[in-house]
Amino acid sequence: MTIAQAPAQVDTGFLKRVEALSHESIRTCYYCLKCTAGCPTAFAMDYGPAQVLKLTQLGRKETLLRSSAIWLCVGCETCWTRCPNGISAGHVMDTLKQIALAEGYAPGERKVFVLHRQYLQSIRLFGRVHELSMLALYKLLSGDLFTDLDLGARLFLKGKIPILPERNRGIKQIQRLFQKKSRGSP
Repeated sequence: MTIAQAPAQVDTGFLKRVEALSHESIRTCYYCLKCTAGCPTAFAMDYGPAQVLKLTQLGRKETLLRSSAIWLCVGCETCWTRCPNGISAGHVMDTLKQIALAEGYAPGERKVFVLHRQYLQSIRLFGRVHELSMLALYKLLSGDLFTDLDLGARLFLKGKIPILPERNRGIKQIQRLFQKKSRGSP
């Protein structure tokens, strides 16, 4: 989808809010597209990283918070390393996800959101990821029961996915981090 095709509702304070929360100078983006050219997931996004920055500059809050792009960013920081102005579109995408959740927008990529939640839940419980419980819950909650089942079975049989979780020795500190975050705002 192009920027011109995006719904035209404008929020004039949106740019300032996103800049403050992300700590990125989005105004300095001059749309060179280097971030999008290097992005490994741009091909799957409805708006590439440069378009997300431009839409943020234009105050197109509704468009961005409903987009799939913010949920498909993998946080690889390629955008930041390629940007002549040092803008991390990934930080902006994370901020947009936080705003979307805080304001009750449905995630643009539901399965990505479910996987992310299960990943964090695994860390919260064990201090590290326990793949078996994380993936089992993901499969149940997403309704995607059979995709990659053969691959999972092969990994399990080779001992690559442990049955029992291992707890991190610093579990109390990790749980305190989650408690602090749940008291804070996005």
